[in-house]
Amino acid sequence: METVNDTVFQVIEEAGWIAPLIFILLHVFRPVLLLPVVVFYIAGGYLFGIFYGTIYTLIGLALMSAAFYAIVNVIPSARHYLSRIKNKLFGNRQMTIGQVNILRMMPFIHFQVLSLFLIEITSSFREYMRYSVAGVILPTITYTSFGGFITTMPWYATLSFFGFLAIIFFWFGQNQDDTKAEFNAIMAKARS
Repeated sequence: METVNDTVFQVIEEAGWIAPLIFILLHVFRPVLLLPVVVFYIAGGYLFGIFYGTIYTLIGLALMSAAFYAIVNVIPSARHYLSRIKNKLFGNRQMTIGQVNILRMMPFIHFQVLSLFLIEITSSFREYMRYSVAGVILPTITYTSFGGFITTMPWYATLSFFGFLAIIFFWFGQNQDDTKAEFNAIMAKARS
């Protein structure tokens, strides 16, 4: 797997002016190549710098999200396969958009499973794309900017970082429940 990563990124480095296009297209085909998204975050910053790496990664992830939406709606077996993975990882748990976006910060969570959550939460392609792109902005900036730093952090600092993300994840879930209860109370008063 490591030699595949090295070969892919060596080709991009030597591609010259067409390198950004190759990098963006690799994002679209990344799930098929079984390359982790965090590798692309970090590689974008390494190959193109923080600014352009972030831009190219956002474009690539937006195109990949659109392609994923089309694939799971056209190929039911792909959706079924990812639904099984989702159920193994999360059971029947319902998540908020904020929780899905926090999980996108964690590199070990399956990116396409989180995209499937977004498809199930949202009501249209446009809404899905809006939340999908908004949800990758923070991880893209974070991992592109601090990719080298995060990979050289000691294990306890890395564990603390992901622990902090887990706390935020659970806070979003509790906050959403409180917000729903308040909203339902307001709507009940409005009806009477």
